[in-house]
Amino acid sequence: MKKNIAIIMGGYSSEYKISLKSGNVVYDTLSPEKYNAYRIHIFKDKWFYVDDHGAEFPVNKNDFSVTVEGAKITFDCVFNAIHGSPGEDGFMQGYFKLLNIPHTSCGMYQASLTFNKRDCLSVLKPYGIKTATSFYLNLGDTINEKAIVDKVGLPCFVKANKAGSSFGVTKVYNQEGLQSAIETAFKEDDEIIIESFLDGTEVSVGVISFNGETKVLPITEIVSENDFFDYEAKYLGKSQEITPARLTPEQEMKVTAEAKKIYEILKMKGFSRSEFIFKDNEPHFLEMNTIPGLTRESILPQQAKAAGISLSELFENAIEDALK
Repeated sequence: MKKNIAIIMGGYSSEYKISLKSGNVVYDTLSPEKYNAYRIHIFKDKWFYVDDHGAEFPVNKNDFSVTVEGAKITFDCVFNAIHGSPGEDGFMQGYFKLLNIPHTSCGMYQASLTFNKRDCLSVLKPYGIKTATSFYLNLGDTINEKAIVDKVGLPCFVKANKAGSSFGVTKVYNQEGLQSAIETAFKEDDEIIIESFLDGTEVSVGVISFNGETKVLPITEIVSENDFFDYEAKYLGKSQEITPARLTPEQEMKVTAEAKKIYEILKMKGFSRSEFIFKDNEPHFLEMNTIPGLTRESILPQQAKAAGISLSELFENAIEDALK
């Protein structure tokens, strides 16, 4: 009997439009011979199933079901395609755990931890994972610009701590630019991380659970036309994404081992995409995305294709892995 798969998309963050694209690619890719797929839109004001004609049917949050023409539909598995909150920060994972519904993403704790850049870096440092020098600020803290520059140097990056990797990020070149960058980051989150600039090759490394094993995908080199890999570079074509990356065999070996080590330290499952920058020939970890973009142009699907894994194999493996 075919399984009912809920593809959740949208979300509460600035990345909801990208999530809708990702979710629709999953919907268009899954085989109707194998699965009954349902697009479930998750927004702050309403959760609903949208059918092929655009009709909307509300989700019953008590048991995550929908009723269509008098028939109640429940789901065997949830495919999580929500970037940002509440799909990438642990909330949906906790909700589905309470309802005992399998889902394709990592666990609640892993999602919450990796979404919090500061906490994730703190957990990994004792394991010898190299990172940029960082400075933390919370909303309401006294801002000592000199102390920030003394610690992280210039240029530096000011980032919202819990807001994905595309919003609330500014590259700052002088002390005078810190205030406006901090204000920009606080629009996305009440916590900030300020990091030293690492001048080197930036790479993105996909690590997934595939056929029951941890698999590191071919590495992607990021060459941004903009000052850094910002929203425009990531989603509006203002970057070159070169797969496989132009790394030396030594660099490739180091970053592959590091990405796998981080995935396993954090007891991850499902999809992940970790970002690194090489400094002094050593990969420095920036962050991990646990619900990476899944459009045909997105990095993880590009990497899977380079590994000989089709989109349908990638998505179906995630579902079957969750169902086990």
